[in-house]
Amino acid sequence: MQDITMEVNELADRIHEMRQDKDRLLVAVTGAPASGKSTLAAEVSRRLTLQKVPNTLVPMDGFHLDNDILDARDLRQRKGAPETFDVHGFLRTIAALRAQEDVVVPRFDRTRDIAIAGAVHVSPRTPVVLVEGNYLMFDEDPWRDLASQWDLTARIATPLPELRARLIQRWLSHNFSRAAATRRAESNDIPNAHRVADKALPCDMTFGADG
Repeated sequence: MQDITMEVNELADRIHEMRQDKDRLLVAVTGAPASGKSTLAAEVSRRLTLQKVPNTLVPMDGFHLDNDILDARDLRQRKGAPETFDVHGFLRTIAALRAQEDVVVPRFDRTRDIAIAGAVHVSPRTPVVLVEGNYLMFDEDPWRDLASQWDLTARIATPLPELRARLIQRWLSHNFSRAAATRRAESNDIPNAHRVADKALPCDMTFGADG
């Protein structure tokens, strides 16, 4: 597993600096599929908890549209693309988090390939909310409206050849054959990764292969 201690330290330190003047800090951690954003966000959340900073991690993946809806729209094979999410529900949720409302959000169960409703509670008193997802700083309507909501943004910019290898390995870990895993990655995940890279809005912090 890649050592991300430096990235965790830098992002946690920036959060500590910024939260002194704010009751609620909304932090976006973004990047392409398999870039490592979920791992980074989870490790920063764990670090903050150890440092006695209450925080909650909100994954954007909980806003995947249900497979029945995707089938009705002929989008199942594009699952993970921007149009396969409940973007308007996500925008409303982020606005509610910005307003420090009492918020309950869904969580995606990758093993069962479904979103679990009401799985994550964010108290109005939680000072730091970490949000992770592919399209948090994405220059397409209506996703670009999210950019004004974040106090701090961080991107992991992983080279596409490395993303390809990780995405194939992801499907292999779900017991796909090598051919099926490669086909699944190249038909959907890798085009999504290109789309994220091509439409990326600037972030406050960017972590890449060169550190």
